[in-house]
Amino acid sequence: MASHSLSPSLTRLLFAVKYASLHPRCCAVHSRVQYSTIYNPSEKAFDKILIANRGEIACRVIKTCKKMGIQTVAVHSDVDSSAVHAKMADEAVCVGPAPTSKSYLNMDAIMDAIRATGAQAVHPGYGFLSENKEFAKRLSAEGVTFIGPDTHAIQAMGDKIESKLIAKAAKVNTIPGFDGVVKTAEEAVKIAQDIGYPVMIKASAGGGGKGMRIAWNDEETREGFRFSSQEAASSFGDDRLLIEKYIDNPRHIEIQVLADKHGNALWLNERECSIQRRNQKVVEEAPSTFLDPETRRAMGEQAVQLAKAVQYSSAGTVEFLVDSQKNFYFLEMNTRLQVEHPITECITGLDLVEQMIQVARGYRLQHKQEDIPINGWAIESRVYAEDPYKSFGLPSIGRLSQYQEPLNLSNVRVDSGIQEGSDISIYYDPMISKLVTYGATRAEALARMEDALDNYVIRGVTHNIPLLREIITHPRFISGDISTNFLPEVYPNGFKGHQLEADRRRELLASAAALYISAQLRSQRILGNLRVSSTPMKENHWELCVELGEGHHAVEVTKSGNVYTVEVDGGKVEVSGQWNLASTLLPLTINGTHRMLQCLSRGASGKIVLQYLGTSFQVHVLSKLAAQLNSYMPEKVPEDTSSILRSPMPGTMVAVSVKPGDTVAEGQEICVIEAMKMQNSLTAVKQAKVKSVHCKPGETVGEGDLLVELE
Repeated sequence: MASHSLSPSLTRLLFAVKYASLHPRCCAVHSRVQYSTIYNPSEKAFDKILIANRGEIACRVIKTCKKMGIQTVAVHSDVDSSAVHAKMADEAVCVGPAPTSKSYLNMDAIMDAIRATGAQAVHPGYGFLSENKEFAKRLSAEGVTFIGPDTHAIQAMGDKIESKLIAKAAKVNTIPGFDGVVKTAEEAVKIAQDIGYPVMIKASAGGGGKGMRIAWNDEETREGFRFSSQEAASSFGDDRLLIEKYIDNPRHIEIQVLADKHGNALWLNERECSIQRRNQKVVEEAPSTFLDPETRRAMGEQAVQLAKAVQYSSAGTVEFLVDSQKNFYFLEMNTRLQVEHPITECITGLDLVEQMIQVARGYRLQHKQEDIPINGWAIESRVYAEDPYKSFGLPSIGRLSQYQEPLNLSNVRVDSGIQEGSDISIYYDPMISKLVTYGATRAEALARMEDALDNYVIRGVTHNIPLLREIITHPRFISGDISTNFLPEVYPNGFKGHQLEADRRRELLASAAALYISAQLRSQRILGNLRVSSTPMKENHWELCVELGEGHHAVEVTKSGNVYTVEVDGGKVEVSGQWNLASTLLPLTINGTHRMLQCLSRGASGKIVLQYLGTSFQVHVLSKLAAQLNSYMPEKVPEDTSSILRSPMPGTMVAVSVKPGDTVAEGQEICVIEAMKMQNSLTAVKQAKVKSVHCKPGETVGEGDLLVELE
């Protein structure tokens, strides 16, 4: 038989067809978002992998390992012994107490776990030891594979000063700035003056928004130097700082790269990450609405140039700042898997964790650059246990008393590491999950995200779903008119929740009134039979008063079947539904439009808390007579907060700058609280004398705890 040589592209095509069942495209068929790649089962990877991380990323890695037939080992702190990732893995090893320095950053304990379990490789996830070159060296010395780049690349790209010099040499666009290490606050001021304000002060070994401050003048530079160096030392054990020109109103767009140990490197398109608070990403999407094919290619090629310059081998991300003219500048390279990697998996069909494992084992990439598609659109919302009404998100702690992910919806993926009953503690990042939606178009992906957020049930902790929903439905976001300044520009006075227009207010009032009547009617029945009611009600007509904020609204309700007709504020609203009062979700049809509400609480006195359009609203529904009598009740006098300072979040006191008898000026720092490795300065709201101090450095405080009293 004559032999025939096949072209490389045809060979790849036949290979893909042969193993087609192994790589369904993201969201193409299944209700839950899928991700995969061309995977040859004959390519043996590892027998056992230890995941040196926790939470959602540990669970994410375990899922791919199970798909590949690889046994997994989880490490956990003592407070994480019942965590989801510890239960998902084939084996679990406790590596120390709750503080990260004694557990997830405890190299000795993790090395002992590797030896005890016989793990052949370690996947570090992101954060913790993922970009620690000493950890990678220790693994190598014991013959254990680090699933990531080699130590040279980690060191070169992990040091922002060195990485900038390498980027320049590789002909990658860089931001003007000072390339050396800044040693003192006064030196920082001089450098900032030379560069020209505004400037960015950031940790040389940093990442994730920690150890980073923007300064617009000399005083902010001094303050930024102090906080950035302290955060850098706390988070990374390295307090070196650098200063560079801050590009005002930029976009933050990053390129996903993938490289093997044989000199092959690909760019897997971009991710738009401009929606941020405190330099930490909140909403990401792929692709970006802003990039044209030429700019995308130029950024991708420069990212690959940088990867090849440091002989990079694994998945990595090159971050750029992009100005309004599509000029782009190298920001940093993250030598690990990014938090937001799922949206790249959705539009390319590649399983990045699987690719990292195969590359670490020494296999060549099975793809060429021309194989990498952009299929559809993916959006990721980072769901945090945070109070979005405080600086766009200060940490919240507590136990998840109810938790239900919206996986019943099509084309929704949720990467999480928690479950109902899980605790959100002060020790770790407050992320609950990464909520990802996919669509053939951006509009489709956004519509699915809106539905997913409305169907997401989280009880027991404060969460940021109100902010996420407002972002993805804001006209500026929908039009793609965004930058890293989006949140402060759209909400200059802070986030206040959904602001109700007249029609939406009527919808909410009508829904609350209908829910109240439905509950009253239900209370009249036992096992489906009528009982004598202590408050006899007319069959199908009621006059009520609904209080919302400072407003009092007269409401008339009539009922026909499951449909309530509500007259309120000069308009008529029809509300219908199944009225299952035991359900966490309340699907209603309001004037013909489907809405998903959540009843967060319902009291016997008529007080109801409804989650509507993502925001929680407290309403008080009263009968007409009860409302008249209620007007005679004395009002509760609110606490005078100008003379006291309470903790806005749970955390640890880092510094207390005052003592009883001191006089403080308005805006003067009183104390510093650290929460989730971020330091927050609390200041006086007026000039006054300190009456008493109720805290000291090193103490743990809860949200609302009294810290300082002023006279």
